[in-house]
Amino acid sequence: MMRKLVGLTAAAVAAALIGSIAVAQNIQEITVQGTRVLNEKPAGRTASGIPILDVSLAYGVNVADLDLASQYGPIAAEKRVRDAALAACQEIGRKYPLSTPSDAECAKKAVDKAMVVVNEMVAAARKKLPQ
Repeated sequence: MMRKLVGLTAAAVAAALIGSIAVAQNIQEITVQGTRVLNEKPAGRTASGIPILDVSLAYGVNVADLDLASQYGPIAAEKRVRDAALAACQEIGRKYPLSTPSDAECAKKAVDKAMVVVNEMVAAARKKLPQ
């Protein structure tokens, strides 16, 4: 029952985030999502029957107040993304202490994914600058 509740909660959060991604793009917000794999061994199951749950948590990072075409705007955006990724992964780690990968590995993967969006936003902002 608990596993179903976690799954439904994760699905609801994911659906809400997916629905907000298109909107977030318009208001200059990046979604940073930390993901970890949780291994549980419920009573009555064999070692080969251990379920694996994919647990994720996403934070929005607002960059609307940054000038992404400047020298320091992208640096500030990356710091915000890194902070959000680490916070999300640490929160997952607190709730699921036996999950993998580590907080640092989880955050690195989340940052790598989110920075693709940041880099696209920076390129678009710089493209608008007069030549």
